[in-house]
Amino acid sequence: MMTREEYFESLRKLNLKVYMFGELVENPVDNPIIRPSLNSIGMTYELANQPEYEDLMTATSSLNGQKVNRFTHLHQSTEDLVKKVKMLRLLGQKTGSCFQRCVGMDANNAVFSTTYEIDEAYGTNYHENFKKFLNDVQLKDLVVDGAMTDPKGDRSLSPSKQADPDSYLRVVERRPDGVVVRGAKAHQTGIVNSHEVLVMPTIAMKPDDKDYAISFAVPTDSEGIFMIYGRQSCDTRKTEEGADIDLGNKEFGGHEALVIFDNVFVPNERIFMNGETEFAGMLVERFSGYHRQSYGGCKVGVGDVLIGATALAADYNGAAKASHVKDKLIEMTHLNETLFSCGVACSCEGCKTKSGNYIIDLLLANVCKQNITRFPYEIVRLAEDIAGGLMVTLPSEKDFNTAELKPYIEKYLVGVEGVSVEDRMRIMRLIENISLGTAAVGYRTESMHGAGSPQAQRIMISRQSNLEQKKELAKNIANIKKD
Repeated sequence: MMTREEYFESLRKLNLKVYMFGELVENPVDNPIIRPSLNSIGMTYELANQPEYEDLMTATSSLNGQKVNRFTHLHQSTEDLVKKVKMLRLLGQKTGSCFQRCVGMDANNAVFSTTYEIDEAYGTNYHENFKKFLNDVQLKDLVVDGAMTDPKGDRSLSPSKQADPDSYLRVVERRPDGVVVRGAKAHQTGIVNSHEVLVMPTIAMKPDDKDYAISFAVPTDSEGIFMIYGRQSCDTRKTEEGADIDLGNKEFGGHEALVIFDNVFVPNERIFMNGETEFAGMLVERFSGYHRQSYGGCKVGVGDVLIGATALAADYNGAAKASHVKDKLIEMTHLNETLFSCGVACSCEGCKTKSGNYIIDLLLANVCKQNITRFPYEIVRLAEDIAGGLMVTLPSEKDFNTAELKPYIEKYLVGVEGVSVEDRMRIMRLIENISLGTAAVGYRTESMHGAGSPQAQRIMISRQSNLEQKKELAKNIANIKKD
């Protein structure tokens, strides 16, 4: 397994093509806007090398018998699924942000089981292709970006019926040694910090969509791939001279990007689906289920940080003993632990796939994510309520450090005795960062749309709810005779 420093150096060797604010980024690793997201992934390496976290952060590979980072692991039991959720909560607590590596882990497990069943149906060699790819990922401890979301164009039309056929990533040329693909993947979490990109179709498909039913993996610096970095609230604060207090979370962050595939060649040995449209829905369903489980860990860990920051704000404001403040903190904790309970529940109820790895209970995973689309918003609302308006009207750090202004800021922004104004500012900025700023992409907003929109989960809940069986239960209790 790599160390944190070895991971950073491995990214320096990549020739990534990243655009930000209309310009090509010369050094993504040390760019002040990108670096906090890199540090978040670095924590997945740092903790994996610490003995006290070994049980959560590492596992024994089913492919090669080696100790590997759990983010590259194929789940071998319901215990593995539970440890995944606990690992994600731990990392959320350590970073207070998105650590980006979950998507690749979830994609790996979904593609592994789906390729097995495609091979079973068609006699293809996709599963062996994927096992070789993943074995390499495990032995080198690589970061994999799971790429599912297409831009989609006109949502009322299927991929093959779009005015612009590139609205969904597709095969534009088939060669004896591979395929050439063109299109884009949107909202790609952590792509700039990844070694490999694992592409999957984004929706269930019909026979006419054969060119769009494609899954493959290529290095992120492959010819034809470039990235347009996503804009975040307060992102340029990271470039300000002496920025510290104003950042709220100086060391850690997340990112998203639009990834363009401009006629990218994919060799045959890196292809895991190629036109088997009837399996596209299975792959989407399994990946989405795993990723919706993930939110029961990562969002809860960040929630722990936000609850702690809110409790500190109440202490610093002199409001901690107020009964309504205590009650609101209880409510925040109740909502956060409910989310964790859902993540654990869908893990405990998981089952073995034909390929041998384990999948979560899909109904409970979708219930978990449906709650994620709601509860973090209420947790944030309560945090903002307790913190007060100062959270968004604080003077800047430069004002605070200006000689003629500092005495007035310290005089009029003082809270309880014994707490410095600087500490009060720091905790307010942390709440702002998680609620509204650059960490919001990994907490509040992503809670709504990450792993699919709320309606996507409701559709899956409807499919998995087994209403007919519930009707029969009611008939039996009511003594209604069967026809």
